[in-house]
Amino acid sequence: MHPPTNPPSRARIPLLRAVAMGCGVAALALLVLVAVSWAPLLAFDRAVVEELHPTAVRRPALTEGVRVLSDWVWDPVTLRVLLALAALALWRTGQTGPAGLLVVVGLVAAGAQHAAKALVGRDRPRWSDPVDSAQFAAFPSGHAMTAAVVCGLLWWAVARTARRALARPVLAVGVVSTVGVGLTRVYLGVHWPSDVLGGWLLGACLVAAAVVAYERRTARPERTAPLTARAGR
Repeated sequence: MHPPTNPPSRARIPLLRAVAMGCGVAALALLVLVAVSWAPLLAFDRAVVEELHPTAVRRPALTEGVRVLSDWVWDPVTLRVLLALAALALWRTGQTGPAGLLVVVGLVAAGAQHAAKALVGRDRPRWSDPVDSAQFAAFPSGHAMTAAVVCGLLWWAVARTARRALARPVLAVGVVSTVGVGLTRVYLGVHWPSDVLGGWLLGACLVAAAVVAYERRTARPERTAPLTARAGR
């Protein structure tokens, strides 16, 4: 027996569409500003990381805790494994559509992230006394984008089932994780603030667009079902 689902109401679809468009436009604008090295943005980024780095150096215990959160708890690999397990759980309960969406969007997000990094080619902050290290280009933050995608998809998957009592806790944990991982990347000096913002925007855009497309596609048979039933009487 398949668990009942609670797809987003029709009133929410325009809201999600607006989120997708707004975040997409903002992400594109930010990408352009980073690519052309817009001076005010670069100055803001540098001021923030230079303010935080001395604290990270002076407080090794705090920095080690932040590193554990960033490199293990909220690491993209950890989050992708969690997403894969959620997709497997959905598939085993017969919800193949949502399961497939989680897998496809997760793969698209990973590809889009690396494509954007290669396109922009932004250098990471450099320090004579680094407290952490990272690979590949800086923009967008892979940690921030992955967290936004995974947490957004998990909340949608939970809210779509009958287990609505879990939706709010999942949303709260997702918000804390998405915001938290972005802050850890800046604190550790491996990303500029605009890298993190770009990751959040791209992740939110991708999830909102995917959910809108999926819900509109699956709603079509439901709208035609009553007409078919009446015609068969």
